[in-house]
Amino acid sequence: MVYSPCLDIFFAKLPFEERMRRVADLGFGAFEFWSWWDKDIDAIRSAMLSYSLELAALCTRFVPLTDSARRDEYESALKETIAVAHSLRCHTIISQVGPEISGSSREEQHDSIVRGLRQCAPVLEQENMLLVIEPLNTIYDHKGYFLTQSAEAARIIQSVGSESVAMLFDVYHQQVTEGNLIGNIRSYQDMIGHIHIADCPGRHDIGSGEINYASVLTAIEATGYEGRIGIELFPEDADHSIALRNPLFHRGASKL
Repeated sequence: MVYSPCLDIFFAKLPFEERMRRVADLGFGAFEFWSWWDKDIDAIRSAMLSYSLELAALCTRFVPLTDSARRDEYESALKETIAVAHSLRCHTIISQVGPEISGSSREEQHDSIVRGLRQCAPVLEQENMLLVIEPLNTIYDHKGYFLTQSAEAARIIQSVGSESVAMLFDVYHQQVTEGNLIGNIRSYQDMIGHIHIADCPGRHDIGSGEINYASVLTAIEATGYEGRIGIELFPEDADHSIALRNPLFHRGASKL
């Protein structure tokens, strides 16, 4: 399996291209980040070639799909993101669905998300892009966010009915929200297009908390998952390379 450290977290005090060099030197063949609109895309493209790195995923702009009035704005922002993704040879785009909207029922907001994704699906299919929607926990990190349950994410994806729309299964967030990690990974394996990992509680180093990652990663591998696994944790040590030297990330070749 190929692991991709999130470089909006790791080595964040360094210039971005230096962060890329650091993860390449640590044996990683991929990386990812959240926002593209505050970065030098040409410099990133050049560094990718220099360090033989793949960009595993990036985020689209944070326009809420829960708000039906902003559907066209979401699509416009997604098209902009697709152009950037193409320039970096990236095929996975991460999307949050937005906060709960006061005065609108959950059913209405669920329907708005489905309709928004259906509207964008033809563009994604034409451009050979995968959009992954992300359930998040509302207990600690994302209060007020709409989508928390993997089951509801699965219902949205089924309703959209496009192979270009899938789920981002964040192991940390789903442990906080619902547990049953391996069961849900197996249940929704055909809908999972990207994975994030961090330990719980605290969203820190793998092995620092309650998640048995040796078992979870073995279960992911057993499903035949071929996507990338984003390392989206906040290191406990000031030397971020310590978290990234975890033996679980280097079982077999993580280089491409």
